[in-house]
Amino acid sequence: QVQLVESGGGLVQAGGSLRLSCPASGRTVSSYAIGWFRHAPGKEREILAAISWRAGSTYYADSVKDRFTVSRDDLKNTVWLQMNSLQPEDTGVYYCASSLIIAKYDFEYDEWGQGTQVTVSS
Repeated sequence: QVQLVESGGGLVQAGGSLRLSCPASGRTVSSYAIGWFRHAPGKEREILAAISWRAGSTYYADSVKDRFTVSRDDLKNTVWLQMNSLQPEDTGVYYCASSLIIAKYDFEYDEWGQGTQVTVSS
């Protein structure tokens, strides 16, 4: 199993930036891909970005492709989500989750963190 704990959320004004972190622990952490999801009020949970551990391959949703960057540090077993040019519609609870491979749908991810709130004010 992989244990995940998100941090770095908070309140930011529109146009601002935040950096979320997702340190992972557990066995064979290097074998997992990590995805970042957002659950906005009144909407379904959606994937934002994902990264594989070994190959460094990444995936981005169209809505964040030019604003968000996912990265990882193999030695620290940590994945980050750098979020720039935040807008009020980016408000929601942000989760990281693990999967054996990069995947686009939440049902393909096995282990989830507890989430961190991001609120963007206008």
